[in-house]
Order: sequence, then C-alpha cells, then structure tokens
Amino acid sequence: MTIDDLRNKGLIILECISGSRAYGLDTPSSDTDIKGVFLLPKEEYYGLDYIPQVNNESNDIMFYEFGRFMQLLSVNNPNILELLNTPESAVIYKHPLLNEIKSEMILSKYCANTFGKFALSQIKKAKGLKKKILNPVSEDRKNILSFCFVNYEHGSIPLEKFLEIKGWKQENCGLINIPNMQDVYGLYYSDELLLNGIMRSSDSNDVCLSSIPKSLKQESLLYFNRNGYSIYCKEYREYWDWVKNRNEDRYISTESHGKKYDAKNMMHVFRLLEMAIEIGKEGKVNVKRPNRQFLLDIKAGKYEYNKLIEMANEKKSEMEIAFKNSTLPDKPNLNYINNITYLIRDKFYSIGT
Repeated sequence: MTIDDLRNKGLIILECISGSRAYGLDTPSSDTDIKGVFLLPKEEYYGLDYIPQVNNESNDIMFYEFGRFMQLLSVNNPNILELLNTPESAVIYKHPLLNEIKSEMILSKYCANTFGKFALSQIKKAKGLKKKILNPVSEDRKNILSFCFVNYEHGSIPLEKFLEIKGWKQENCGLINIPNMQDVYGLYYSDELLLNGIMRSSDSNDVCLSSIPKSLKQESLLYFNRNGYSIYCKEYREYWDWVKNRNEDRYISTESHGKKYDAKNMMHVFRLLEMAIEIGKEGKVNVKRPNRQFLLDIKAGKYEYNKLIEMANEKKSEMEIAFKNSTLPDKPNLNYINNITYLIRDKFYSIGT
C-alpha cells in the first residue's frame, strides 16, 4: 500500500499540513510536512493484511490507519492530538465523519505525562547534540594499547609510553594471566622468542596471551582498562554514526548560533510544555502558537542553554500545578473512544468510499 494507492482508492479521511506550518512557526526555509488518516478497505481490515501506517521514504508524508490513529488518541499521544486539532487553515481535507470525534471527550490528565515526557525527550536530544559538539571524537580510532598501563618506578604510566622508553615493540611482548587480579597481566619481552604480542591486530578487542617459558623474566605488570575501552568504543560508534546521519542543515544552524545545543529541540520543549499547560487549564489543544516570536528566538539561539533549562523547569512546575487543579478526568474515556471508533468505521464502510 502506497500513498498513491490511498489517494487513488479514496481511502484518505484526513490530510493536514503539520509541523512548523501548523504551529505558525514556519520560516522561508521550513519544509512542508503532511500527516493524515486513512481507512483500510473492509476486506483488508478484516483480513490478515492490516496496515497501521503508510509513509513516503523521507517520512515527511505520513498517514495513520484509523484504528491506529484512535488507539494513539486513547493514550493522549501529543502528535496525534495535534493532528486531530489541526487548525482549519492547515487542513487540506477532512471527511465529515471525523467531526463526530469530540476532542474534549478524549483529553485527560494523561497529557501531563505524555506531553511532559515528550518535552523532556527534546531536552535530552538538545543536550545530546551539545555533548557531541563540545566533545568530538577523533576519527583516528584508538586501539587497546591506549587503554593499557604498566607499573613503573613508583607509579604507573601508559603502556605506549613504557614501550617508547624501553624501545620495545608490542609484537615482541607476551602476557600471562595473574591469578586473583582481574584484567592484570604479567608482561614479558623477548626479541628472540616468538611471543604473541599484546594485541594480534589494531582492531583487536582484547589483549592476547602467550605461552611464556619459565626462564623468561617478568618485566612488569600490565593493567587493561577493559571498561574504559568498552565505553570509548560505544562513544566512537555513536559519534561517527551521528556524523554520518546528522541533518547537515540542522547542524550548520546549531554551529551558526554558537550556543552548541540543538535550538530547534529546545523550541519544541517550550511549545509542548505550553500546550500541556493550556490543556490542563482550558481543556483544549491549541496547535497554532500565540507566542511565535519567543519560540523563534529560542530556535535562533538567542538564549543560553542554562537559562532555557531554568525556564523549562519553571514551565514544568506550572504544568504540574495546572493538571493538579484541572477538572479533566484522570484517564481518557475509553468507552467513548471505542464506541466512536466503531461507529465511524461502520458508517464509512456502509456509505462506501
């Protein structure tokens, strides 16, 4: 099933412009994202070929099957509540049957959790980008030698420094386990014997052991910081995966404002928290934002990161108070959602597409 199939078969019952253009936060460089809802043909819905979602390759056009749409509404999913309450100016098409869904019958105090968690995830993303920008990982990948240390004189030094002092090659070294001392090895050296070295190759993930003759003198003790190497490998992989897959326009924007965090994520933190406060106080979802300039100033990087975190914590507290005093039910009305889901699907199938 493709988006063209949905259009050609008349299965789309809601199609909206979403994202920044729906929020009223678009700028000349903003993309146009499309979201909507479709109803599977009766035979496919009742058969084995249920399809919960259809989207294009770039995910900027996405349609949810009606059952999936309603299921997400039943848990007060922020994205789906926004889609249901898209302002008329951003609605491309809406089937009259969808007017029977009353948003006020779906909203609940769940929104404090769903919107709040969504907002916190945006802070985490912004912070994650900040960490990557401030702590770049060199493309030259370290090997396990960089995580090995030996006792030397009255302390310890990195293995690579030790080898340099001695004029030794790692290939001529040999290691044996030291009983009762985890990740500590006896270090031996010989220019004549064929020892296995400390590592077999530069991409080895563990040190290499050798069979050591009793006549060979132990030169030192070697400690392999196995945990440090494991953490480094994870950070290296995550950083260079991010470099490979990052949104370059987003990254350039972050670099240009010089604050070293993802300002767009931080903008969404405040949008989500403010929407949640309005839901708690007013019992309705306001998708189009009234404070466009403030949110765009955040996106432009006009605030310091620590100041934004302080302001976000204040908004979070305001949200918690709003829901504590709210007259909304604790949970969504599942009986209503179940009944309206059945009625709309039944009517759609009755009248045909």
